[in-house]
Amino acid sequence: MALSKQQIQSVEDTIKNSLRNRFKTYNPEPAVMPFHTRLLGKDRLALYSFIHSLNTNFGTTIFEPVAVSLASSRFKVAKLQMKSGTQISEQAQYEIQKMMDELTAANKKPDKQKEIEIIRKVCQKGEMRTVKPTRVDVYLESNDGEIYLFDIKTAKPNKGGFKEFKRTLLEWVATVLSENPNAKINTLIAIPYNPYEPKPYSRWTMAGMLDLEHELKVAEEFWDFLGGKGAYDDLLGCFERVGIELRQEIDDYFKRFDKD
Repeated sequence: MALSKQQIQSVEDTIKNSLRNRFKTYNPEPAVMPFHTRLLGKDRLALYSFIHSLNTNFGTTIFEPVAVSLASSRFKVAKLQMKSGTQISEQAQYEIQKMMDELTAANKKPDKQKEIEIIRKVCQKGEMRTVKPTRVDVYLESNDGEIYLFDIKTAKPNKGGFKEFKRTLLEWVATVLSENPNAKINTLIAIPYNPYEPKPYSRWTMAGMLDLEHELKVAEEFWDFLGGKGAYDDLLGCFERVGIELRQEIDDYFKRFDKD
């Protein structure tokens, strides 16, 4: 077992609190669906609507707080929804655009280590510009000061979005290095589970834009990185136990919607 009893309790509390908070704030859209309602009942329709809403917000309401809860025991710093920085050099912006152009035209293959060193060399050259990059979903700092910034995506991200994902990862590097040129920085995309299981995750769609070894962690890779080997399986157990424990509470919640 990768997670200690204390970690398991912390993760399960996080899941329960996140779900209960979602119940408190959830307000079904007032759409009139007379055929669906008569066929399925108001409670089932409300459940369907809730699941759709939960899927949309699963990253912020469940995955992000659980990730921080898991990582807290293994990393010196574990925070969610952080800024990577606010400054980027003119030369770093130029180099990032050059990288993006070359990757888009397939003139070069992604190589994150080389890309970071190119940005490091120019991270404080030229005019320093104020920027507002995408917020970091999960910010980690190891005991030896190594930084990991994660952008958590849905299990099936849109293929057309990989270009913007890559730009975000590179901009995070540039903003961190603008403040600390010697920082050991990693910026990655995290995909919480593999929807194709037991088949391998279809990584080929990202291969032209992302350095798969250094910029992507999927399912076990991500959760085991945060909590240690076996954390993914332990985490699934946490979700299952919480589901069993809250089943009656969940059923009672949705029965409310079946009343006139």
